[in-house]
Amino acid sequence: MLESGYPVVTATIVFPLICAAILFGLRHPGAVRLFTLAASVVEILIAVPLFTKFSMDTGDFQFVEKVSWVPEWGLSYHLGVDGISYLMILLTLLILPISVLCSWTYIEKRVKEFHFCLLFMTSACIGVFAALDLVLFYVFWEAMLVPMYLLIAVWGGDERRYASLKFFLYTLAGSTLLLVAIIAFKVSGGTFSIPELMTKTFSFRFQCWTFLAMALAFAIKVPMFPFHTWLPAAHVQAPTAGSVVLASILLKMGTYGFLRFCLPLAPEASVYFGPAMIAISLASILYGGAVALGQTDIKKIIAYSSVGHMGFVTLGIFLFNVKGVQGALFQMLNHGITTGALFMMVGAIYERSHSRQMSANMGLGKMLPAYMGFWGLFAFSSFGFPGTNSFVGELLVLVGSFQFNLWVGAITIPGALLGAAYMLRLTQKMAWGRPRSTKPSWHDLTTREWAGLLPLAILVIYIGLAPGLVFKLIDPSVDKLLKDFKARTVNSALAEAPLFGLDFVKK
Repeated sequence: MLESGYPVVTATIVFPLICAAILFGLRHPGAVRLFTLAASVVEILIAVPLFTKFSMDTGDFQFVEKVSWVPEWGLSYHLGVDGISYLMILLTLLILPISVLCSWTYIEKRVKEFHFCLLFMTSACIGVFAALDLVLFYVFWEAMLVPMYLLIAVWGGDERRYASLKFFLYTLAGSTLLLVAIIAFKVSGGTFSIPELMTKTFSFRFQCWTFLAMALAFAIKVPMFPFHTWLPAAHVQAPTAGSVVLASILLKMGTYGFLRFCLPLAPEASVYFGPAMIAISLASILYGGAVALGQTDIKKIIAYSSVGHMGFVTLGIFLFNVKGVQGALFQMLNHGITTGALFMMVGAIYERSHSRQMSANMGLGKMLPAYMGFWGLFAFSSFGFPGTNSFVGELLVLVGSFQFNLWVGAITIPGALLGAAYMLRLTQKMAWGRPRSTKPSWHDLTTREWAGLLPLAILVIYIGLAPGLVFKLIDPSVDKLLKDFKARTVNSALAEAPLFGLDFVKK
């Protein structure tokens, strides 16, 4: 909370809910779209103090709000923001208006309910990243599940029922394990407060069981191989805005959970299971890239690429060194920007060709030059071309990998090459392939599509060429996270001889 008493974090959570309720008083679909777009802009204005008052000199939680919720159970309405959650909240605020814009003509039925889901999900996502009470975090975590399920089940493609049910069951299974871990922390630690739990020491046995429960829940959300099977179906069947939100925001909740809960609350277990997490991350990188290379559906290519890209994020986290964690945070932000934009562009071309197959969307270089210009930028960013945002994050993870272990770094290289292979193959066919017909009715990007893509393109270039601001935002929180982590593991016998003999606490 600011010194003025303005609860900025609560305001960003509550305002979309108020706007979602107002939607039911509107009748015309056009009015619903305009109102939601205006609400998304006002939401950014409400959050202006987050931009102007956030201190880059500390890794502590800022804008803290704490009110007793259920005293008998020790529950508090406890919110706060640090450098790790700050980027995710800003990304959520940016994605809302873009999701509205890319759905403007795509969604024709139940328009009011669709935009209600977008606003409701925005509140839940911000709550997940800002919650400092375990039960409050879980409430927001579960609240996010319902609107995403509806987006796929109601406005999705022909196989939407299968995809939505699979998404729901996978996520619910992970959520159940997460709830068990939350109860265990309360019983053993005596509190639901996340900052208080970060100061407590738990037995190794307790850490192992809670780590496994939390890690499985977060691995499903990321998703990590082999828990990824719900993702391609969800992405392919979801409407464009659903894919954008899913890729840009929801997947980051899993990696955010690793950083916020697994490392601080179960440090010794994180060390012990670190080799397994690194192995799974490497498998995700290689598997995601290899499967994406064999796809012909454009949306499936981008969906499987997310498995690989998020593998870089989890790899960086479990390297437990500064470069790795910095790279993980960069990639969380960069993947949200780049992959969200690519899904938006897949939706735009689908509205023109009514097909997501490469064979039906070739030779666009002459017909849609502006479209292919944006596509080229985001495609090159996706495989980490120098000068783009993803290059910074991917390079940091690679450097952290080689600092950690030569073989881990060496195995990561083919994953980066696979990313270049499938994106260059896709871009080459879309730009210069032989089209089926001249398609004279196709038009280039509209003003609305420019408005959605241009801010993301600017971020791709700005972060790629001048990443210093992001470093300033995240460095204090990364330093604090790793300092506390190493202080609680360096004297542990497990840290001296973890699985496979790999040293996780080297400086």
